[in-house]
Order: sequence, then C-alpha cells, then structure tokens
Amino acid sequence: MFYWLAELAPDVAVLNIFRYITFRTGGAIVTGLLFVFFFGPRVIRSLRVRQGKGQPIRTEGPQSHIIQKQGTPTMGGLMILSGLVVSVLLWGNLSNPYVWVVLLLTLVYGAVGFYDDYLKVTKQSVLGFAGRIKIVIEAGAAIIATYIIASVGEPPLSTTLTIPFFKDTVIPLGMWLFVIFGTFIIVGAGNAVNLTDGLDGLAIVPVMIAAATFGFIAYVVGNSLFADYLQIHFVNGTGELAIICGALVGAGLGFLWFNAPPALIFMGDTGSLALGGALGTIAVATKHELVLAIVGGLFVLEAVSVIVQVASFKMFGKRVFRMAPLHHHFEQKGWPESTVVIRFWIISVVLALAGLATLKLR
Repeated sequence: MFYWLAELAPDVAVLNIFRYITFRTGGAIVTGLLFVFFFGPRVIRSLRVRQGKGQPIRTEGPQSHIIQKQGTPTMGGLMILSGLVVSVLLWGNLSNPYVWVVLLLTLVYGAVGFYDDYLKVTKQSVLGFAGRIKIVIEAGAAIIATYIIASVGEPPLSTTLTIPFFKDTVIPLGMWLFVIFGTFIIVGAGNAVNLTDGLDGLAIVPVMIAAATFGFIAYVVGNSLFADYLQIHFVNGTGELAIICGALVGAGLGFLWFNAPPALIFMGDTGSLALGGALGTIAVATKHELVLAIVGGLFVLEAVSVIVQVASFKMFGKRVFRMAPLHHHFEQKGWPESTVVIRFWIISVVLALAGLATLKLR
C-alpha cells in the first residue's frame, strides 16, 4: 500500500522513496519482526489453551524429545504467516503478479499444513492429513502457480531452465514441461523444509538464510542494470519478490525469539510447508530453480536422507542412518541438540555463499 504513496511524489518529493525496492524491503523486515514479536505471546497463550497437550511427539523418535518437548504448542507458522501477509500488504507493489502468486501459494500451503497440525493435535496422533491427498493439493496449487509464472513472463525465457555457472547455456522446456518441473521444485521445497523442522530453531534459521539469499537474487534478477552487469537473465518484475523475502526474514526473526531452545512454540506444518513453498515459488519466478538446490542444500540433504532410509529398508531390510531425517541421526550418535542445530546453521551459511557465487562465477 505504501508503494502507491510514490504516485504523490510530483507534489511531495520525499514520497519518492517508496519507489525503491531496497527501502521497502527494509520496511518489510522491520514490520514482520515487530508484528510477530509483539503479537507472538498472545498467539502462544491462545494456542496453549486451545491445544492442551500440544503437538504429539513421535514415540519412535529420540526419547529425550518425549520428556523435553511434550506439551509444547504447535501451529507457530500462524505467527510467521500473519507477519508475512501484513508486511507484504503494507510494503509490496500489489499490482505485481509475482507478489500475488507467491503470497497465495504460501497461504494455500499454510492452510494444508494447518489442517495437518489440527488433525494431529485434536486426535493426538502423529499421522495427521492423508499423505496422498496432501500431495495432490500441494501439486495442484504448484501447477497453477508455475503456469501463471510462465504466462506472465517473457517468452521464451519464461519456460526455459537456466543453468548455474553458465551464462549462455539454457534448456528450453516448453510450457507443460516447465510446469511439471516448476511443480516438482515447489512441492519438493515445501516438503523438504517440513522434514527439516524437527529441532528447536533448526528450520527457521536456514529458511531465513535462504530467504535473504533469494531476496538478493530477486533484486538483481529484476534489475536490468545489475542483471546485465552480472550476465544473468533479466526477469522483469521479480525484483518485487525481494520484499516478500524481507518479510520472511523479519517474521522469521520474530518467530525465532520464541522458537529458540527450549522452544515456547513449534512452527508446525503450518509454517514449514508454507515457507518451503514460498522459497520454491520464488526460485521458479527468478529462474534460479537449480540454485535453490544449492542454497537450500540442507533441506535437500534432509529429504534425501528420508528417501534413502525408506528405500534401503524396503529393498534390503536395513537402515542407512540410525534415524531419519538426518538431524535425528546425529542426535542418536550423541550430539547434543544445540550442536546439531548450530552446525546445520553453519552449513546453511556456507551453502548460501555458494549459491551467491553462482551470480558472479559464470
């Protein structure tokens, strides 16, 4: 909404500042942070009263979790999503189609995660929403989002896969192959972040790191001068996604205040599915789908560890890891929870730097 104040700039020169994406991104960070920080305690108190026993803890997981985490309320993603929506509505250019595609997909994934959390809490079961129905809804939303992104972009780039480190090498996919590929990226990102959300503070910090990285990528990809200088593909309008990334960082920081060990609240599927879906959609819109696999490499490792574990057990009757996802494997090896979390944060920072390097090394 503040963006529209820039239209008054001919009469009030100072209002021209609202045209600048960098200024509005800063505003989105601060708004998201303050919103979650101030309204967080009320949300936590309300969820604690409504949920009673809180999120059920997996009995097959680390036994220490049953003692330490029992009774902690979940659905903390509601705090993040509220801060995100308020920030984007205030600071984003609401006439930009990319903004709405990312925002609406995030909310749809948040709604799926919310229903999953609701079933787990009310039935006191870790099973939640039926997996197949959940995937179908996620895929349906991702198909629509990818199709819109491909339609509003400039052909043939809009349906082309760009390759990191190679400035001129691209793979033309065509509309439907691109939609399938984009859907895979978005659904995969949502579920990979979901699998990572297993320890206090483990998922939200890597999400913030990835969001900050993609905020920078969106800004330079959406700016013709920077895109030309870096010899990356210019995608008109995607610079506005930096504001969504800023809102994610701000709301994530506010949430981390309450999710820091020992957590007062869990993100739940409400938050993890939505945040992963948001990152995946931003990667598709900015034509940096493969870079997401680098920046979000931690999420990829967590997801792959589960796939390998399940496949190995079904095919050979043996487990590769002591427990999956990967963070539980290290817990079972005797690493304290805080050690696992901080070392995974370090890995995320390194991967983010590697992802940023793809902008220059080509």
